Amino acid sequence: MIYFHVDLDAFFASVEQQDNPELRGKPVIVGAQPGTRGVVSACSYEARAYGVRSAMPISEAVKRCPQGIYLPVRMKRYMEVSQRIMELFSSFTPSWIPLSIDEASLDMTGTETLFGPPEEAATLLKKKVKELSGLTLSIGIAENRYVAKLASEYGKPDGLFRVLPGEEIPFIDTLGLKKLWGIGSKTVQRLGELGWDTPEKIRELPLRVLQLRLGKALGEFLYRIVRGVDPGIYTEVVKSHSLSQETTFPIDVGDAKVLKQTLLELSHQVMFRLHREKGKSRTVTLKVRYPDFTTRTFRRTLTHSILSAEELFHLGWDLFQKNHPLGLEIRLIGIGLEQVESDEGPLQGELFPREYEKHRSVEKVIFELQKKHPSLSLKKASLLPRRINSPES
Repeated sequence: MIYFHVDLDAFFASVEQQDNPELRGKPVIVGAQPGTRGVVSACSYEARAYGVRSAMPISEAVKRCPQGIYLPVRMKRYMEVSQRIMELFSSFTPSWIPLSIDEASLDMTGTETLFGPPEEAATLLKKKVKELSGLTLSIGIAENRYVAKLASEYGKPDGLFRVLPGEEIPFIDTLGLKKLWGIGSKTVQRLGELGWDTPEKIRELPLRVLQLRLGKALGEFLYRIVRGVDPGIYTEVVKSHSLSQETTFPIDVGDAKVLKQTLLELSHQVMFRLHREKGKSRTVTLKVRYPDFTTRTFRRTLTHSILSAEELFHLGWDLFQKNHPLGLEIRLIGIGLEQVESDEGPLQGELFPREYEKHRSVEKVIFELQKKHPSLSLKKASLLPRRINSPES
């Protein structure tokens, strides 16, 4: 088996630098504007040199990088660029999973006769993406999706790294616990307090001991990843049945402002894909993963099809508030639609919330315009993002 994990480098900020050459080489920070209570959505590598990170409060980013160039999120533009790049992936393999707006996992098994050895295929893919969008990406290659994900982080930006079969455990040991994807700083600290501060030490422990001390989910997760075994986080989504987007935070998050902003962005990504695939759905799903790797999924089915990204966001946030323990931090949040059906004709026999009908019409117009004119950068005026960033929220 050969898997590529493809990660577009500093995606939001890189799109801004590509669209405006004057921004290249400068610290670009995309997210809330200075003076608001919002957060950083993404930042360029120049900004990261000052210690700026995604999900950081914008006030902290300004302290660390006062000379930074602070730009608002242009989600429609990022989704349009992402769509073009993701379509390119389809020309390399029919078996690939979009993991987020800027990441994908490609099953390249059996493509050697078309593209040559994995390293040559990855080099070609990087070249094609650069020609298409002007953007760089990092690719990790391995025999399973998880190790490929880790490899993609090795040598960023514009990296290419392969973990050969049989080298998974030495690679894991070289990285150390802090760089293993899915382990937060609090978990690393807890493991250190137990004397389990390296992958080697954790491999010495039986599964039952890990589960007894850490819980069933986290114990099994650690048991697998320190051996270079895929923990099964990435699952293939059947296109005709469901659509979803999720994000894993670099740190455990409990701040409602961060969660709302993230959920809003994910909702726009899901609805963009729904419009692209000409689908409709009445069932929303919310996925939450906690620091101990316990994962919960909540669902709600409506009497009408979900009309817009804003409606999807409100439904998801309502599910979150009703089911999430107050004050408990989370590691991952995702939102999706289930039982997606064809939407080739009019939505007949359904009573819609009037406030969302206009949002649906505007979103579909924007999508159709961007399909015909890819260079256009259109953004729907919405009160919701301002509400998230306002001092009153």
